[in-house]
Amino acid sequence: MSPRYSWKLGRVPFEEGSVSTVGPSSGRPLPLTTQEPATYLIYHIVPSYLNVLTSHHHHQPDNNVLNTPYSHSKMSAPPRETRFHEEASQWDSNPSVQRATSLAHQALLSRLSSSPKDIPTYDVLEIGCGTGLLSLSLAPSVRSITAVDAARGMIDVLKSKLETTHTHIKNVLPVSALLEDPNDERIQLDPVNREPTPENRRFDLITSHLVLHHIPDLQPLLSLMFAALKPSTGKIMLTDYESFGPEARKFHPESKMDEVERHGIERAEMTRLMEDAGFVDIKAEVAFEMEKPIETFPGSGIMEGKMTFPFLVCEGRRP
Repeated sequence: MSPRYSWKLGRVPFEEGSVSTVGPSSGRPLPLTTQEPATYLIYHIVPSYLNVLTSHHHHQPDNNVLNTPYSHSKMSAPPRETRFHEEASQWDSNPSVQRATSLAHQALLSRLSSSPKDIPTYDVLEIGCGTGLLSLSLAPSVRSITAVDAARGMIDVLKSKLETTHTHIKNVLPVSALLEDPNDERIQLDPVNREPTPENRRFDLITSHLVLHHIPDLQPLLSLMFAALKPSTGKIMLTDYESFGPEARKFHPESKMDEVERHGIERAEMTRLMEDAGFVDIKAEVAFEMEKPIETFPGSGIMEGKMTFPFLVCEGRRP
């Protein structure tokens, strides 16, 4: 049985028949290696399930993770299956969404330019693709893109684009899924010929944009990405806004805080998490800055203020 990475509920990786325990004082997953891509940490899993079975009032949330319907103390649907599904039809009309995606696209291409001959051969996986803004921008530069999102509404919009306004793009495969298995059959199809690959499909590049701050436990997601990459050459390039202090909270209006797990990502934390997942050649640095509207005061709903936010790009390679 292949490993499952249940990052949607803040779980650590689990592989049936492979159980290992470590000291309960560390509170961190074991570093992953190519020999051990998934580790079931009993001291994490058991408390998490006990919290579900008992009253959530006994749960002590992590100081770095906000108490939201997506946290592992509550069993509500993940945010990208609720709010993001409902907002899909209007998603592209937000100028900040368009601008941030354009800047992320530029940042990715500039970092891939060191191997220009290889880029056209890349098979790319985007996790949390939304309506496909980044996937459609990257498509002309690479061989294929498997664009995955848990919100069916987002994938429906992407499919509609490919059938109407972007009919010239033939190498993007939209997939509605919340991936927990690198061998999930839904990502095994080759986007170019729509045929299944003879062996478990692995990717040259995995990317995500403005997704990480919605995930309660980033370690299982990074472990999933690690397992889905081609050994030796596969890499991740992930972009999200940086957590730079209390002011970073203003990135979202108060009305949308229920879907936010953290106010941006931290460089040191992302570096540690990527190391723990097994990545090498790690970088976590500011890729660009972007000014966006913010509420005039918290909860006002009036988006007439402006603030500049730094965005990090987190890079790592599977050895």
